[in-house]
Amino acid sequence: MTQVYSVAVVVGSLRKESYNRKVARALSELAPSSLALKIVEIGDLPMYNEDVEAEAAPQAWTRFRDDIRHSDAVLFVTPEYNRSIPGCLKNAIDVGSRPYGQSAWAGKPTAVVSVSPGAIGGFGANHAVRQALVFLDMPCMQMPEAYIGGAANLFDESGKLNDKTRPFLQAFIDKFASWVKLNRAV
Repeated sequence: MTQVYSVAVVVGSLRKESYNRKVARALSELAPSSLALKIVEIGDLPMYNEDVEAEAAPQAWTRFRDDIRHSDAVLFVTPEYNRSIPGCLKNAIDVGSRPYGQSAWAGKPTAVVSVSPGAIGGFGANHAVRQALVFLDMPCMQMPEAYIGGAANLFDESGKLNDKTRPFLQAFIDKFASWVKLNRAV
């Protein structure tokens, strides 16, 4: 029987119909049977503040940390804001990494997909996330890199992924499945 790995998908855009959320859904549909992808919502996370943590962690923080802890791997799908990551994603990364010494992220295999309407596909955001992943002790898949530009042209009016992008996303998620299997301690 094939091992099924649970993958927490963290989408760095809060918009319900964002290009990033659509790509995350497409990846979920394309994923091999060894991966079970689930979007873990970040829009309800209060801004991280250690003083609040000292009193009592908000329920949203606890729910988020538990979702990450109970996953076998993490997939980040993010837009680029001002050559970096959206504040909501940075906050989610911080919430998951605290309290100090109790990071929910540690050791989880990961990959980053950046999606942008622009031509360079969120290169800056992709690498800003990767920079944090090094500190969080998350083995990050290096290749294939996923900088997806021209996001407005990825889907048709009905929301179906175009035939040009599908093979790339298929190859990406198949490689990620291998990466997770190789790097996930069972």
